[in-house]
Amino acid sequence: MVFHYVLCLEVRPPGEGLRVLTTATAKSGVRAKAKGMDIEMKKIRVVHYVNQFFAQIGGEEKAGTPPQVTAGCLGPGRLLQQLLGEEVEIVATAICGDNYFAENQEAAEKELVAALESYSPDLFIAGPAFNAGRYGIACVGISQAVQKAFKIPVVTAMYKENPAVETSTGTGLYIVSTADSARKMKEAMLPLATLAWKLVRGEKIGLPEEEGYLPRGVRVNYFAAASGAVRATDMLLRKLAGESWVTEYKMPVFDRVSPSPAVEDLSGATVALVTSGGIVPKGNPDRIAASSAVNFGEYSIAGLEGLTSEMFETAHGGYDPSFANQEPERVLPLDALRRLEKEGVIGKLHALYYSTVGNGTSVGNAREFGIEISARLKKAGVTAVILTST
Repeated sequence: MVFHYVLCLEVRPPGEGLRVLTTATAKSGVRAKAKGMDIEMKKIRVVHYVNQFFAQIGGEEKAGTPPQVTAGCLGPGRLLQQLLGEEVEIVATAICGDNYFAENQEAAEKELVAALESYSPDLFIAGPAFNAGRYGIACVGISQAVQKAFKIPVVTAMYKENPAVETSTGTGLYIVSTADSARKMKEAMLPLATLAWKLVRGEKIGLPEEEGYLPRGVRVNYFAAASGAVRATDMLLRKLAGESWVTEYKMPVFDRVSPSPAVEDLSGATVALVTSGGIVPKGNPDRIAASSAVNFGEYSIAGLEGLTSEMFETAHGGYDPSFANQEPERVLPLDALRRLEKEGVIGKLHALYYSTVGNGTSVGNAREFGIEISARLKKAGVTAVILTST
């Protein structure tokens, strides 16, 4: 942290020493005492970025909100301000709707950067975005744009499986690891504030597991006490002995799924519908979450020729659901499959369909859903599946 002082001496009664005033005295000084002098230091100026939801503008219906900047802190920024302490001031909150940023990223970044110039930030913090994909993309994008424009420390926070994490690999951006939802907002804010403090002070940043940020794809040279051969042998011996060990170079894990062979004769096939588009019976009886789903639903379509808005709706968040709610078959094409069934193109349509929400759902949960749904379909003699999304 760098302080700039303009010192002015004020004559005071004997014994009280000198009072040293800085340029920041008038509005936002932080007083410290040292050797008989009162020193008022310039506060660290922070800008915080949030989306339309955390700015308390609205949900998906306000996702098209254009870029704007407001003075002070909003929403989760209030907690962030408390954690950062009195030496720091969140002077402004930058805001943009998730859809607007996703559809106009370059323009949104330029507009926000221009609007932030008058605030002269020393530090920029975005999020936390948790597992919200579009919000995460915006946090990464605007953080990089601000860092490039102002040459100041930037930091954001999100869940490890947020798609934005992959886009930032190798850029050097610090992303604090969080849970997958805002239910853990307090737990996310403390390491975010701590790392932000270290960055703005220019302190040495430790390893990801020490500081709580996600690996950045950046290699750092250091002097080890033992040679590589000794360390590798030690790891091997620990692994063979069943003891805990930590690799120095984590290899990527690729989930490769071999496609099944094509169905040669659909006229004798039993076809099922599965969707990650969240189409559920009215009222969402299984309470499938709009984001970060932890379950799926199994529902009957026996005897139905189509889906109506009176009987079905979408539980999916992350996009405008009005079109899916007006006509659920835009996501789950029951009417089209019934026609193919009558025309003999397919043998028959399975009486049950399966639905969950793909928005923000973790890879681990999605894999578990797939395994369970596949087992049920195989047991029912289903030949092929049509998987639809939003």
